[in-house]
Amino acid sequence: MKTTQILIAGFGGQGILFAGKFLAYKGLMEDKQVSWLPSYGPEMRGGTANCNVILSDTPVGSPIITTPDVLIAMNLPSLQKYVDTVAPGGQIYVDSALIDVKVERTDVEVFYIPATQMAKDNEIPSLANMIIVGHLLQNQPELDFAGAKETVEHLVPPKKAGLIELNMKALNLGKDF
Repeated sequence: MKTTQILIAGFGGQGILFAGKFLAYKGLMEDKQVSWLPSYGPEMRGGTANCNVILSDTPVGSPIITTPDVLIAMNLPSLQKYVDTVAPGGQIYVDSALIDVKVERTDVEVFYIPATQMAKDNEIPSLANMIIVGHLLQNQPELDFAGAKETVEHLVPPKKAGLIELNMKALNLGKDF
């Protein structure tokens, strides 16, 4: 595996930090070197939120990402802010239920997933983040869907065990989209 830098961005309440934590923990379970750097505005829910995740076979020198290999944009301001920072040849995942513009760059691969609508339609309205992560795991050559359930089981606290199957439902919806 080469070093893969992932930037997840949106607004508070969309599960940006949980999605990043999932990817980072999955990397740990696969014996990767990992960095997880969350960032959110003081208002949290409804404010801006983003998360830098770096997965590598070699030690990570800095948790700061300036040129992500992968961008997950969960709202329009995030797409507008970060679209031009993605490395040529990189990937951009767009929640097309909330973002109705198309990426104009031709040097990146773009995936439009109506994750928020899919989450509502499947009665898991708070898991659009995991739908996109499922699609990412299916389409990012450096990542793999295997081990997703074990990762979710480690991240979801015992008192919320019912969320394990809901998160898996969301991940599988994204994988199969």
